[in-house]
Amino acid sequence: MMNKTLKQLTAFLAAGIMLCGCGGLPGTAAKESAGAEPAQRTLFAMDTVMSLTAYGPGGEEAVQKAAEEIERLDKLLSTGDENSEISDLNRKGSGKLQGDVKELVERSLQMAEETDGTFDIAIYPVMEAWGFTEEEQHVPDKEVLKELLPLCSTADIEYDASTGNIRFRKEGMKIDLGGVAKGYTSTRLMDIYRSCGVTSGLVNLGGNVQTLGRKPDGSLWRIAIEDPDNGEDRLGVLSIADKAAITSGGYERFFEADGQIFHHIIDPATGWPAKNGLKSVTIISADGTLADMLSTSLYIMGTEKAQQFCLEHAGSDGFDAVLYTDDDMLLITPGIEESFEARREVKIMEGKD
Repeated sequence: MMNKTLKQLTAFLAAGIMLCGCGGLPGTAAKESAGAEPAQRTLFAMDTVMSLTAYGPGGEEAVQKAAEEIERLDKLLSTGDENSEISDLNRKGSGKLQGDVKELVERSLQMAEETDGTFDIAIYPVMEAWGFTEEEQHVPDKEVLKELLPLCSTADIEYDASTGNIRFRKEGMKIDLGGVAKGYTSTRLMDIYRSCGVTSGLVNLGGNVQTLGRKPDGSLWRIAIEDPDNGEDRLGVLSIADKAAITSGGYERFFEADGQIFHHIIDPATGWPAKNGLKSVTIISADGTLADMLSTSLYIMGTEKAQQFCLEHAGSDGFDAVLYTDDDMLLITPGIEESFEARREVKIMEGKD
């Protein structure tokens, strides 16, 4: 019998999907080049199928090293691996951070501050209560959530950036870097590609897409954003180079109970799946880590607050956004007006004077 990972991977590939959910790339796009044959690799890590593509003489070395880096980071960051650095920290409630974990925690805490706690790596106890950390999801008792919510605040994490020392102020607190891990990983893989001499390539980490340079024929990469209401359709296509396109939405991972749909993006203010007027949020940025954190944060914020955040920060802070609302409206930042082709009416968010 195949193990769980292999069965999931086989089913995923057999379905023939385009990997365009969350801003993915149509499967044929990578081959629309000037006759170049890319080095490619597909693997299962971080609970998702990932694909790596690199062009040029250094391509084979690049995808091999990229695959090794994915496996290293997965082991380091996984809450499900009892030997990971994150699991060790969650057991002990304190520790000394270094390397990748130190960088990710620091950036996550900074994002938590900039989003007034919307981005919350301390949400893990509530995620456990919902069963999203396991295979069996269920609606938790309201009293259980009420007891757990006080444990889910980054304000109760003591951290000293100069030493890397970290401590949870409350017993039972746990953190999860899943909301930033894939974006960070995709950016690391771009560094590996460059070190191998690759100037044209992309990675698709379960729909989190990041590109290096342009396609070999000189054209831009075309990244499709999936329609949350119809996985066979798309909201539009982004034309990008040297950027990540990362989407968050409640349609990605969910379960049904008593006739209701419950998705995995939890609002730390309530402990319940976020429901604030948005179906999906796509962030476009050269910084995959930033894009990953912001796509989750803006989705939880909801339409009004997300628009306001974009008006205050998009462009100057290195990102653009596509917001898709519950009433089927597409809102985009001015920076991608010329690079986003939509199949429905688009409204440009008006920036500051």
